[in-house]
Amino acid sequence: MKRTFKGNANSLVLWLLLGVSSVLMLAACQGPSKMLGAPVTGYNHTSAAINRFTVNGAGGPNIGPHQGGGSEVCCGLVPREWVPGLRAIVEWEKDPDPYSYGSWAERPYSDEWNARMEEHKKQYSRHTVTVDIPKYSVAGNLKVHFLPCDQVRVSADNIKRGDPRYPYNYPMNMEEPKVCSN
Repeated sequence: MKRTFKGNANSLVLWLLLGVSSVLMLAACQGPSKMLGAPVTGYNHTSAAINRFTVNGAGGPNIGPHQGGGSEVCCGLVPREWVPGLRAIVEWEKDPDPYSYGSWAERPYSDEWNARMEEHKKQYSRHTVTVDIPKYSVAGNLKVHFLPCDQVRVSADNIKRGDPRYPYNYPMNMEEPKVCSN
C-alpha cells in the first residue's frame, strides 16, 4: 500500500515559514534591553593632543588641542536607565607638544625624522581615572571632556553640548595653570 501526500510542497514550506516567523516574533517581544550601544566622542579643552582614549574599554577618536565633537566611534554601553553610583573608567594618552614636529628640520618620515619622533613619543603620558556619570533621563552618546590638570568629565545623556541643560559646557580653550594641584 502506497501512501501519498495530498497537499503540495509549497503549502508545507509556507506552514514551516509561518511557524518559524511566529517564534521569532515572540522572541522579539521580550522587552527592551537594559543596556544600549552608545557612540563615543570626545572634547579636548587643553593645549595637549589626546592621541587615543577609551571609556569603559570603548575606544574614542584622537582629538587635537582645543577640539572635539567632530567624530564618533562606535560603541560603548550605557544603561538605558541611570543608576546611582554610575561611573566610567577613562584611559588616555596625551602628547604635551603636538605641533613640535612641524618645526623640525628633518625631512618628514625620513630615518632621521622617525628617530626624532621616537624621542618625542617618550614625552607622551598615559592616564587612568574613574569618574561619576551624572544623572540622565534619556541615555545618549558617551561624551568625554578632557580638562586641564588631567581632569576628566563624562556624560551619557541625550543632550547636546551647548544646551543649557548639558552638565559640562566648558569653553574649548580653557586656561591652564602652570602647576596643577592634583
